[in-house]
Amino acid sequence: MKSALLLVDLQNDFCRGGALAVNDGDATVAVANQMMLWCKSRDIPVVASQDWHPAGHKSFAANSHQDAWTSGELNGLPQVWWPVHCVQHEPGAEFHPSLNTRLLDFVVQKGTDAEIDSYSAFFDNGHRAATVLNDWLKAAKISHLYVMGLATDYCVKFTVLDALSQGYQVTLLTDGCRGVNIEPHDSAEAVEAMREAGAQIGTADALNG
Repeated sequence: MKSALLLVDLQNDFCRGGALAVNDGDATVAVANQMMLWCKSRDIPVVASQDWHPAGHKSFAANSHQDAWTSGELNGLPQVWWPVHCVQHEPGAEFHPSLNTRLLDFVVQKGTDAEIDSYSAFFDNGHRAATVLNDWLKAAKISHLYVMGLATDYCVKFTVLDALSQGYQVTLLTDGCRGVNIEPHDSAEAVEAMREAGAQIGTADALNG
């Protein structure tokens, strides 16, 4: 079984001071750096996803004339209206400055279609189009993914569920995740949903121990 580490959206806008800052989101970066070193010592490739929205993305509350953090519908799909975040080529879309990006083997960009949101690193939210991630992993003969990142209850959850549906074995590293938690229990419920779908739940700390 060949593994890869998948880091989900460790970007400035999801960390302290960012447009869509996740509480304690910065804490994931040290875990990611530790895990990347662990992987490199075992010849395990490291992949990162990057939210990469055009400025006119319709999921942005301002572009759809909605109030941020409320819910509605976009192109027939349930949609949370988000603050403007992770706009292509803007500082907020860059990886956290403390992330050791030299250790990344591949970056997959998502959310590039202005008409549909894309939480998962594999597909848009309607599964209407795929990113290049699955093709890259298949070419590398990866069958198992360690997954961590931001945010537990959105991009991490949907990435893990899609990975499982694509036939990958998945280990979620919970100490490397933080959630948005629009509702207080969203992250805990997301972890349970991933577990029920077949993900193994672990920690980077245990692996490095």
